[in-house]
Amino acid sequence: MHFEEYLKNRFILNAYGRYFWYLEYTNATQVIAAYEDDELLGVLIADIKGERKPYKSFGKGLYIKIVDMIQNLFFGGGAVPYNEANRRMFDRYAEQYVPDGEIRFLASDPKTKAKGTGTFLLNELVQREAGKEIYLFTDTNCTYQFYEHRGFERVGEEEIVLALSGEVDLKCLLYRRRL
Repeated sequence: MHFEEYLKNRFILNAYGRYFWYLEYTNATQVIAAYEDDELLGVLIADIKGERKPYKSFGKGLYIKIVDMIQNLFFGGGAVPYNEANRRMFDRYAEQYVPDGEIRFLASDPKTKAKGTGTFLLNELVQREAGKEIYLFTDTNCTYQFYEHRGFERVGEEEIVLALSGEVDLKCLLYRRRL
């Protein structure tokens, strides 16, 4: 996600970025990272049904709860329309498919000279979880075309307006693929 397009205050942007990372990381059953020497090139976070979540911690959980409270208190739950759209799309998806897991996060460093990091990470997940039904949420402010070029099928979309540091028109998307 490109949070800088939603949030203009640098402090809030950093706090929300940390919140988002902790939220995804603590709900992960797998974290796959790509490095070149000591440089982090990209990360894929997945939550596979039936696998334990080893990355939970009291401190990260507390941070998530505090930011949730602040978000609801001061921003009226600014991301609520996004989360509700995702829930509705998931409910429709789950009527036709039985998911085995979710890709919760996939990002690569756009400044790196290494190419194909996202594909490398996705291929590693495919190798580990072959045959499983996987879904993911994204939106039109992300590089959703990446998934379309790698065999994912768009099975849900819903337009929303986020009221954060101004109104942001966005289309929420749900993709699926049997790995």
